[in-house]
Amino acid sequence: MIGKVKSFFQEVKVEAKKVNYPSREELIGSTWVVITTVIIVSVFLGVVDMSLAKVVKLLVR
Repeated sequence: MIGKVKSFFQEVKVEAKKVNYPSREELIGSTWVVITTVIIVSVFLGVVDMSLAKVVKLLVR
């Protein structure tokens, strides 16, 4: 059992060395894309929510 666990962690270490990590510039660029997308989707969903709330309010009256 301990041998299997040790073998697993050795394999994880080998695989982690194969990972291609992004550069600092790529990471910053990707972060800005995510932040911008979240803001745009949030504004869109807020507008849709307010619009639907007004429609429901008009239908309930």
